[in-house]
Amino acid sequence: MTDPNASLRFRRLAILTLAAVYLVILAGSIVRASGAGMGCPDWPTCFGQLIPPTSESQLPADYHAIYAARGYANTDFNPVKTWTEYGNRLIGATTGILVFLTLLRSRIFLKSDRAIFWLSLSVFLLIGFQGWLGSAVVASNLRPAMITAHMVIAFVLVCLLIYTIARSQRESLIGVDTRGLPPRFKTVLLAALGMTLIQIAMGTQIREAVDVIAGQFEGERSIWREHFPIIFYVHRSFSSIILFTNLWLAWKVVKHVARDTLIFRFALIVAALVVTAILTGVTLDRLGFPAFVQPAHLLLANLIFGAQFFLYIGYRYAA
Repeated sequence: MTDPNASLRFRRLAILTLAAVYLVILAGSIVRASGAGMGCPDWPTCFGQLIPPTSESQLPADYHAIYAARGYANTDFNPVKTWTEYGNRLIGATTGILVFLTLLRSRIFLKSDRAIFWLSLSVFLLIGFQGWLGSAVVASNLRPAMITAHMVIAFVLVCLLIYTIARSQRESLIGVDTRGLPPRFKTVLLAALGMTLIQIAMGTQIREAVDVIAGQFEGERSIWREHFPIIFYVHRSFSSIILFTNLWLAWKVVKHVARDTLIFRFALIVAALVVTAILTGVTLDRLGFPAFVQPAHLLLANLIFGAQFFLYIGYRYAA
């Protein structure tokens, strides 16, 4: 048996690491929404420096020509965008350190549950690949396909970490009595997971369409909505189905599962996240896509899937 205190310390560190990954997703979406992706046109340095400049006077007089020769035409120094992108990189580096520490601490499970160690190792290797992919995104001059791939890897990292955390406390999850839940609960929960993935995929396509529209109507956010593709309206309508599906799941758990369990808490968390995500979506729709709401909407979508995924794993262990 693994020492309970050591197992608790591992879970706390893994949860902190998971929070850092979500923070990376938030920072990345802020970078994209603010157009700061090329705030640092090189990698791993930023304008050739470990700590980026704060004013254009700190750069070579011919820096435009230098970066044009590297394939980055029209590179203009913007301190806000530069430091936004630099902050994103710092958060990513900190997350990499936390992932490494989580891997080291997972060694306590080598005798009791070796899979937890291998899961932690997979996360460590994947975060290294994610770092390389980040440099490739910059090198590609923010190709949409590369940005999407970068986001997908972050998504996989979240799933692996959540499964690792759930597996490390499966003894407590196995003790939850879920016999009162209807037989179709698992099917509906899987459907809810699938619907969230579809909704996120549609949101990604809308995000790419918004990038194009923003380039055509820069500074005129109030008229962007008039040029949205039809998938935007499908995405908006589909949210009502997602809402009622997750409310049904939460209602069944509230009726049939003890209140002091993780399954009960996460069912309520899922419902609350879905409602909040819909409210941010309405804000985007009605207020002309304000930049500060876009990252929150994306983060909430990822949090919904993560909470649903943990709920599914917990239910499987309990069953």
